Amino acid sequence: MTDTSLPNPGLTDPGLPLPGPGDPGPAPAPAPAPVSAVAVADGPRAAPWAERATLDEQSAGDDVIEADALVTFGPAIMAVRWATTGVSLALASPALLAGDRALGAWMAVVLANTVFRTFRPLRYTGSVRSLVLLVAEIGLHVLAVTATGYWDSPAVLVLVNAVIMAGFARGFGFALRVGAASTLAVTVPGLNIGRWEAAELAQSAQWATLIALSGIVAGYSRRISGEATRRHTLALDRVARLADANTLLANLHRVAQTLPASLDLGDVLDTTITRLRGLLTHDTMVILTTEPDGRWRVARQIGASSTPTGQHRDRLPAPAGRAVATSQAVLAILHPPVDPGFNQASTTAVYLPLLARGRLIGLLAVEAKDPEAFGPREQQLLEGFVEPVALAIDNARWFLRIRTIGADEERNRIARDLHDRIGQSLAYVGFEVDRVIRRYEAGTDIGTQLHSLRTDLRGLVGEVRDTLSDLRTDVNDNRDFAQTAQEFAERVSARSGVQVEVDCAATRRLPILQEREMWRIAQEALANIERHAQATRAELRWRCDEQGALLEVTDDGRGLPATSDDGRLGRPDSYGIVGMRERADSVGATFEMTSEPGEGTKVRCFLPQK
Repeated sequence: MTDTSLPNPGLTDPGLPLPGPGDPGPAPAPAPAPVSAVAVADGPRAAPWAERATLDEQSAGDDVIEADALVTFGPAIMAVRWATTGVSLALASPALLAGDRALGAWMAVVLANTVFRTFRPLRYTGSVRSLVLLVAEIGLHVLAVTATGYWDSPAVLVLVNAVIMAGFARGFGFALRVGAASTLAVTVPGLNIGRWEAAELAQSAQWATLIALSGIVAGYSRRISGEATRRHTLALDRVARLADANTLLANLHRVAQTLPASLDLGDVLDTTITRLRGLLTHDTMVILTTEPDGRWRVARQIGASSTPTGQHRDRLPAPAGRAVATSQAVLAILHPPVDPGFNQASTTAVYLPLLARGRLIGLLAVEAKDPEAFGPREQQLLEGFVEPVALAIDNARWFLRIRTIGADEERNRIARDLHDRIGQSLAYVGFEVDRVIRRYEAGTDIGTQLHSLRTDLRGLVGEVRDTLSDLRTDVNDNRDFAQTAQEFAERVSARSGVQVEVDCAATRRLPILQEREMWRIAQEALANIERHAQATRAELRWRCDEQGALLEVTDDGRGLPATSDDGRLGRPDSYGIVGMRERADSVGATFEMTSEPGEGTKVRCFLPQK
């Protein structure tokens, strides 16, 4: 008997303890940190102006440290800063050579500030402190211009740098406000009060226009950069989601291929019933599973006279309702008909909630007519039994939901099988019926034709039965590859005349899902021999040991030519061969198919032990 105790198939470390009934399960993984717009736009940074502030700077005054709005534009700010400083020094050089000490002092201040900000860039994070520092930087530039000649100052270009920083930091509106304030701060003191000359006003207007345009360009650049960063972030988020999905699917595939028991819900329930029969004596057993709408579905039942199919939880027997409400096993004495169980004749019962990852997924009810059948010992025994059962059922249900994604492909495969084996026979019978009707209408005796048609119909019924049997033939916990292959080979030999020999030698079994896929490859290979190979003899060879599993299917039929450009055998639309390759890939096996016209075909599939 295969044990249904399954490891937790979650994508966590398999060595972690499994959650118990009172354990809410593993804590959810922390959500991935959002991609910083600054980090996305900036990337690796080597220049000094792109470095973040040091930890002592961050902790000095800001309560909340947010993304630096200026770091993305660090190279542009530094380029403009050094360009305007250099031009200002060049314009001031005649006066400096003439010994203008006041101008020299201010130009030294401008140059020192440029050098300082090269190694300690100005940061704007939206906090009050960063705003004060930005305004102070702008004020320093305005003061340098007003102190060295207003609009005639050689340092006037540094105002452009101030407005550009404002635009990069907070956008259009702030840049225009800073530009207007700077223009007024330089213009008003520089005017000869009482002599508003046109030349002075024109000069102010020209500089105001230049400064405003600089702010507009900076604000527009900030908007474009923000949109590009947003799109880049969304793209990275999509890629991250796809990468997460790929990792989850790969881990799911790895876990599913190595589970010691089936992920088929029917197999899990049947194994549970079998194990319960050998565990203790009982008259009634019911396994219920929950539906999303709060209703119950009867998964399995033995000896029950009434079950709450499609009913809500409040329609359960009272002790079963207590077990669900408290998430604990309940040992109950029943008093029918006032307080009945699932069987009207039951007098004692144990009701156990099925919990997986701290979540109720079902209920196990075990009842007996003998009032002495169950006691604390039986309750404790069942409590240890239900935890792996609940995990196995939950695993199977999740796997069933995932497996439905491929249901369309499986239906297409079944439809092809029915078409290949039954469709042509049905068409032939239809033609024969038409021929018999025409002979009858012509007054010809049709007795012989009716006898022949009856024989054909019996053959067709047998063919349908064989096809359905083939579709249902599979390996499971109780029937291994060798038994399944021998049974199928005998059917193929009986109906086709092809002598199929089976040679199986196995010292171990594969995990059920891997063995099932290997069997499907063998079944498809034998079906192709039966339908298309025109063979008289075939051999199926199966080996499974510590080195891995080897499947070989050979025949002495007409063989296959290479019809594709890459030398692969079979037609490109040969779904059987394509399906065999895909099944081999799904379990990590290698698939080879060799054939020569007139010399038969050999299919070889090897699954190494990992």
